[in-house]
Amino acid sequence: MGELSIKIKIGDREYPMKVDSAEEERLRIAGRVVNEKMKSYRDHFGIDDKQDLLAMVAFDCLVEKMRSDAATSGITNDIASRISGIDHQISTALSE
Repeated sequence: MGELSIKIKIGDREYPMKVDSAEEERLRIAGRVVNEKMKSYRDHFGIDDKQDLLAMVAFDCLVEKMRSDAATSGITNDIASRISGIDHQISTALSE
């Protein structure tokens, strides 16, 4: 796919970027989510400073990613353990 020139508005600023057309929608959604989280923090905490709002959103996103990574790691470890068990059972059955 081709590269597109787009602008994503975050807060009161527009950020021009060149993106792969396959990623355009994901980036637009990400920009929308950042703006929605900024609005939520502004409404909930009464903070108007854009830098503070962006810092809070960045922190929140990192915590969510870390939580997701931990969950994924646990699932991956469980799957690896189960595969190892199945492999052991197959090896045992074939050696008999």
